[in-house]
Amino acid sequence: MASPCRRQCCLDDQDICLGCGRTLQEILDWGNVDMPRKREICAAAEARLQQRHGIP
Repeated sequence: MASPCRRQCCLDDQDICLGCGRTLQEILDWGNVDMPRKREICAAAEARLQQRHGIP
């Protein structure tokens, strides 16, 4: 699975990337986690982005 990085890297005050929605820890862990965990990270990141943009 490819990284969800969108090359818009900038962390907010909670260490969440404004570009992809991953936490700093999720970004650091990405290369060492298995496929199920990558799916979990992507789902959580997408939910964070939607919440940030006010999408239900």
